[in-house]
Amino acid sequence: MDSSVPLVLLLLMCSSIMVEAQLKVYNLRATGLPTVIVLTTDAYVTVSSGATSLGKTSVRYNDPNPWWEEEFSYFYTEENDTLTLEVYDFDLVFNDQLGVCQRQLKVGTYQHDCFLTKGGTLHYTYTLG
Repeated sequence: MDSSVPLVLLLLMCSSIMVEAQLKVYNLRATGLPTVIVLTTDAYVTVSSGATSLGKTSVRYNDPNPWWEEEFSYFYTEENDTLTLEVYDFDLVFNDQLGVCQRQLKVGTYQHDCFLTKGGTLHYTYTLG
């Protein structure tokens, strides 16, 4: 019997196991959010991992450069899942989406900047591990 067969089977079994890890999203801040006439953005961010919503930040009123102290954790994230952050301008009638940031997750800690379609940049950090 070829001794490489058990090794190949072991490698195949190991490659099919998806390891769940804890995701932590934090240090969310934005810069240069748009101002419409004299109205400054009232921004908040929604956070999700795959199809699971992790929640949303508080609204930062009249601030084109908001910072949010909220941290989001999720214990059932897998490497290569998609992290989605959506930035909105809160209004009484309709919350206007300023942009969407998506990133395929990797193990480790990463800081990212995401340019929003309606102006401004979202900065955030995530740790997967």
